[in-house]
Amino acid sequence: MQHGPVVRRRKLGAELRALRAAAGITSGEAARLVGWHQSKVSRIETGTSGAKPADVRLLLDAYGVDDEQLRGLLVTLAHSEDGGGRNHWWHAYRGVLPPTYRDFISLESQAGAMRTLETTVVPGLLQTPEYARAVTRAAVDGLPEERLDTLVEVRLARQDVLRADPPLALSAVLDEAVLRREVGGPGVMARQLGRLVEAARLPHVRLQVLPFAAGAHIGVTGPFVIFSFSTTSDLDVVVLDHLTSSLHLERKEDVEAYTEAFNALLIHALSPEDSLDFIAATAAGA
Repeated sequence: MQHGPVVRRRKLGAELRALRAAAGITSGEAARLVGWHQSKVSRIETGTSGAKPADVRLLLDAYGVDDEQLRGLLVTLAHSEDGGGRNHWWHAYRGVLPPTYRDFISLESQAGAMRTLETTVVPGLLQTPEYARAVTRAAVDGLPEERLDTLVEVRLARQDVLRADPPLALSAVLDEAVLRREVGGPGVMARQLGRLVEAARLPHVRLQVLPFAAGAHIGVTGPFVIFSFSTTSDLDVVVLDHLTSSLHLERKEDVEAYTEAFNALLIHALSPEDSLDFIAATAAGA
């Protein structure tokens, strides 16, 4: 399994190598044109090391690439290495967070939109502090209190993407089990459902409930997240979480398959308006 940034780094390197070859320029000549050592060009092309957006622009100028759409795509790939221009605050937690979680936060911070199916718990971006603490404690048995505090702090910091300018556009399909499963006790769950009602009213958040009455559906295979990027759909990525790792799917056919699955779920789910009523009614009875 590859981490998201590793896959993107290799994709960027392969594209730059192909453009250099198409321009009839050797790696040594490319290095001289931009004032680097040849080893730097080689490391970028093999994906061994990342490239900054400024590095990519230098190489594209040297190769005579003036296609603005292509340039934008490759610069966006480079942004995936440096945090996409947003504050990559999660680097301060490198000693605490596993690489797969840091990769997920990096994608989340760079994306323009996020579509997610949740079958078990409330999406992290919408969790209250109490709910986040209860979920984290249950997920990691015997976690020291200090480590628990840190993980909850990270979970809440991630939510800043919904308050950014522009904010992340979030579309979430929640299985009814998410609303029914009591996490942290009745009081915690009641406040969490209230938080979902508040979030559902935000213009950039779309929540839809998939009721038990919908029966079996394509989402029974498990939760997933689709990240989309403002510059181009070529960078969309699907993330599947497992107990000890995450799988990133970036092939066009994989992304299309999960996009079709998500669209099918939207059809079976309650409308956003009916979902808001459903969540509010569940909260009233919690």
